[in-house]
This record gives sequence, structure tokens and C-alpha cells, in this order.
Amino acid sequence: MDAQERRRAILQRLNTATGPVSAAALARELGVSRQIIVGDVALLRAVGHPVTATPRGYVSDRSPGVTRTLACLHDGAGMEAELTALVDTGCEVVDVIVEHPIYGQLTGQLRLRSRYDVSQFIAQSERSGAQPLSQLTGGLHLHTIRGEDDSALNRAEEAMGELGFLWQEEV
Repeated sequence: MDAQERRRAILQRLNTATGPVSAAALARELGVSRQIIVGDVALLRAVGHPVTATPRGYVSDRSPGVTRTLACLHDGAGMEAELTALVDTGCEVVDVIVEHPIYGQLTGQLRLRSRYDVSQFIAQSERSGAQPLSQLTGGLHLHTIRGEDDSALNRAEEAMGELGFLWQEEV
């Protein structure tokens, strides 16, 4: 298999996957090193293919549905409750965004679709000892969420309101 065929195989695998696919898994499937896969994905992105790296692997950004951005505010202890509530409404938590005073917008890809995804993310966070991006901004952050339709997004927004996690601008 030459490099072009391998890149086509990577795109095919990502476009048909039901969740993130790790570089290591792609490397095993295609019989190359993880570093070759990382380079291939970089080249695919450079020519415009919508491939995103998440903490659990690569995903294709050809997801159907509608998106909305929610402004949220809570301390670090609220992260699991927030993410669980969002996926329980049938929405995917696409990312988290914070506005950093030096670097500008920082975005972390999440791609969380289920309670299992949330539990894996929380476990990884605890194992690593890393702090969530929202800690850089005193708990204020944005989430891009994706749902099947506006009613799913409305349920998600309502759930954040019930938890007291929706940021309300003071007037």
C-alpha cells in the first residue's frame, strides 16, 4: 500500500467509525508506525480534510445535526455533572472553549456522546492530574454541542440552567 492509498484508508476508517480512532489503532490496522499515521493525518488536514484530534483519537468532522454554543460557569467539581447532563439530553459535547488573555481562544476537542465517554474522559483527567481549561478563566467556558435538532439543543440548554451552570451576563 502506498502513501496515497494509506491516507484514503485512514479517511474511510474515520468516516465510518462510530467514535474516535487512535493513531495506534490505525497504525496496527495499516501495518505502519504511529508516527506515520500522525504525519498522514497532518497531511490530510493540510489539504482540507476535516479530521480532528481528540483525547481519545481522531474523528472525521462530517457529523450531521445542528450545533449551538453554550456559555457555562462552574468550578472544577461541576465538570462531570455538566458533561453527563449534556450527553443525557442526546447531545454530543463537541468541544470546550476558553478565552485566554495572552493566547486568545483556546479550544479542546471533547467529542463526548455518552455516559461512557464522559466516564472515560473524567478518568483520564484524574489519572493525568491535568486541570480543565475552564480553570484558566475562573470556571467560565463555552461548549459547542451538537444535537439531532433544535429540541435536543433546547433540552441541553435547559439542563444547564437547572444545574445553575449557564452563565448569565450581569447587567
